[in-house]
Amino acid sequence: MPDILVYALHYEGAINKNSLGAVSEGARLADQLGGKAHAILVGEGVPDDLAASLGAYGASRVLVAEGPEGLAQPVVDAMAQAIAAGGYSYALFGGGLLGFEIGAGLAARLSAGVAMEVTGVRVEGGKLIAERPILGDSAISEIEFRSEVGIVIGRLNAFETKQTGAGAAPVEHLSFELSEHAKRAKMVSRGEQRGADVDIEGADILVAGGRGLGKAEAFELCENLAKAFGNNAAVAATRAVVDAGWYPYAAQIGQTGKTVAPKLYLAAGISGAIQHKVGMQASENIVAINKDANAPIFEFSDLGIVGDLHKIMPKLIDAVKAKRES
Repeated sequence: MPDILVYALHYEGAINKNSLGAVSEGARLADQLGGKAHAILVGEGVPDDLAASLGAYGASRVLVAEGPEGLAQPVVDAMAQAIAAGGYSYALFGGGLLGFEIGAGLAARLSAGVAMEVTGVRVEGGKLIAERPILGDSAISEIEFRSEVGIVIGRLNAFETKQTGAGAAPVEHLSFELSEHAKRAKMVSRGEQRGADVDIEGADILVAGGRGLGKAEAFELCENLAKAFGNNAAVAATRAVVDAGWYPYAAQIGQTGKTVAPKLYLAAGISGAIQHKVGMQASENIVAINKDANAPIFEFSDLGIVGDLHKIMPKLIDAVKAKRES
């Protein structure tokens, strides 16, 4: 039966957002294949209720493996043994560096085909077809798996998180053996780098700044506007300003940064190069402020404002504050 095993990353008692999206996507695809979607968590003392909560996102069973948390090789060991024992046809990962490392290691271990940076998956002829942008995201490559097991690793925020309304999933504790090389690495400390108090990948509203701001100090405009919007708003940046040292890399959006899909993406002084577009084009509403009426970003914005952002943004900040206080 074409079942799918989904890796679920967890940290400080919560499941990673991209992992929840992967579980939802796995459930959708498994249903179309006529199989089941199971999830796997690896860690030390993983609570059963945390694992069982993945049932609400479509997992019909959750495997829990006791082992070092946050390291790639122990997860490769656990998933390789789970796939061999369970006869899974596919392994699915949400976006993120750890997922890429685990997926690549699993592909080598199983001699399996792997597709990375996937933005879409569909079922065709009883098999999964993965879609991956190529050539600077100017074209889409379609990948069909010929190996016994296919490995799909999504781009950040590629898979939509959906709650199915189902109850808690049954939890099964998986016994597995760590390979010798998996025992050599130890987690010294673990943390998550953020460019702001709110995770830019999970923020509903992003205020992004580009070179049009003119100087690093002008990012205060973006920060003040994000504060005016409220708790779930954050500041993001383009690669050019990050490279210039104006803002932290953790806030970078684009092909070499993070992929986001907020409800509102406000771009201040951003030209809209293709490398930046691929990181934010899935946003529900895109508003751009730029003094260049021919800036490429206006071609895919929902609302474009041509003018001096240093005059526009203070008025916008005041307007948002007044609206929230009314």
